[in-house]
Amino acid sequence: MTRLVAFLDAISAAAAAGMKDIDRLTLAKRQLERKAAGRRTTSSLPVAVDLLMSRPIVSAHMVAKAARITPRGALNLVGELGVREMTGRGRYRAWGIL
Repeated sequence: MTRLVAFLDAISAAAAAGMKDIDRLTLAKRQLERKAAGRRTTSSLPVAVDLLMSRPIVSAHMVAKAARITPRGALNLVGELGVREMTGRGRYRAWGIL
């Protein structure tokens, strides 16, 4: 009986943590979509937002390949979005949403 109660408590805690993550990611997506709202229809910013939401960490090369733009253009897109840089480096940087 004790193991069953401990197992159910663990399941409950994991579900609560999962719901917190879903809320956090939903809020982040709304904020990023707000930044892309006033753009032209041909803007690559929505592609970058979708890529950031689908992957835990992205590089400039990944954004450039997905949006079919140059790596420098991808750096500009990521700069406009204002996402957090994860590597702490000047070269070979990667960004993500925490």
